[in-house]
Amino acid sequence: MTSVRYRDVPLRRIPIPVDGRVPTGSTNAYLVGEDPALLVDPPARTTELDAAVDGANVEHIAITHAHPDHVGAVAPYAAATDATVWCRYGREGRFAEATGVAPDRTFAEGTELPVAGGVGVIDIPGHAPDHVAFETGPGTLCGDVAVAEGSVAVAAPEGDVRAYLVALRRLYARNPPRLYPGHGPAIEDPRATCERLLRHRLDRERRVLEAVRSGAADVDAVLDAAYDADLAGLRDLARATVVAHLDKLAVEGAVAFDRDAETVGPR
Repeated sequence: MTSVRYRDVPLRRIPIPVDGRVPTGSTNAYLVGEDPALLVDPPARTTELDAAVDGANVEHIAITHAHPDHVGAVAPYAAATDATVWCRYGREGRFAEATGVAPDRTFAEGTELPVAGGVGVIDIPGHAPDHVAFETGPGTLCGDVAVAEGSVAVAAPEGDVRAYLVALRRLYARNPPRLYPGHGPAIEDPRATCERLLRHRLDRERRVLEAVRSGAADVDAVLDAAYDADLAGLRDLARATVVAHLDKLAVEGAVAFDRDAETVGPR
């Protein structure tokens, strides 16, 4: 049984092409409701998104997290619509630096945004420290915590593997009707997807730990041992992922990790 208790409202996904290494090559902007409506994660202005915004009474704008591919059009749409701009309480500085706009209001977990049908907020950090999800009747806008295919980057210095695993388990427990991710199509089986992403992340952790126990003594050695895929063009991201896993293992006492020197050893 789903834990979401909001009324069904129109929810529209508008994929926007973005520069950079993101899944599918685009970021999803979402319009929740119609009058009033909430605009979530506008990465850039496009003709399609302009038309969607023009066709709705956008009174609120919010983001799941302040990564560049999710915030590029917050300022222009705020100016065009005179909407109330929201951000996570305690992250106002990060939000303003990323968007170029100071928030009008803040939310925390448990806040309900005043949008037709209701929109709830839950904290799901891990991919980013300020990451939240928005619960609606049709499903949960989960940003970059889940994708229908592939995996999610949890990379140092911002990525927190321990928090990310908790975020997946929270989404699994809440069991929304669907997950609406930051990249790619809607996820029709949220629990199966959360389980798949958990298995992937825990398998990567196992490989990292095995590499250290087998004698890998620095980050690059762990990287080479833990990945058996071609990392051409992705080595920097994979390396940052290894560092995030080593941070987690060090906190849990499984390895000794000197992040400054990038050396590691078993405990």
